[in-house]
Amino acid sequence: MFRRRRKQRAHERSTEYASCKDFQEIFAEDMAGLHQLAFLLTADQAKAEQCFVAGLDDSIRGNPVFRQWARAWSKRAIIQNAIKTIAPVPTRPSTIDGTYIVSMQNGSSAKNIAIHVTPDVASWEPFERFVFVMAVLEGYSLRECSTLLGCQVQDVMVAKSLALQRLAEQPVKESATESADLQWTARLARAQVA
Repeated sequence: MFRRRRKQRAHERSTEYASCKDFQEIFAEDMAGLHQLAFLLTADQAKAEQCFVAGLDDSIRGNPVFRQWARAWSKRAIIQNAIKTIAPVPTRPSTIDGTYIVSMQNGSSAKNIAIHVTPDVASWEPFERFVFVMAVLEGYSLRECSTLLGCQVQDVMVAKSLALQRLAEQPVKESATESADLQWTARLARAQVA
């Protein structure tokens, strides 16, 4: 009786946690998006591939993760590997014209436009690029970003504001269709500017 309960619990546990096969399917299905995430963070093709492969390996070999969290865990594994690879740090001074930038005002309606993230993002400072991808495109909170990047929340706020300011200076394209290249832009359009 005791053995049967133990087997039943083990079976229940195995069905609620993501398996190696689940992660392989996620990485196969979302390969383009996950690789794009790695490339936006690293701005280097070879390093992006390293982060992608290491993210898959960490997802498979890491702690058990509930099935419904597996996709988010996969992205987080890639982000963590990119942080290890690039080691972005905030640049000083963290002010513009002597004042801290706390928020950006967006005068246009984000619902009606899709902002195309150009290759210029790759030329940004690594810390600013990481904050942009994590906070704006992936929706991480400022506190989560500061924890993962090992810096102060204020540094993340400033970098996010600078990134949004740079993005606002880029030309805006309107788009009715959403291709694989514009998946990130749809997330950006839905993101709150704060």
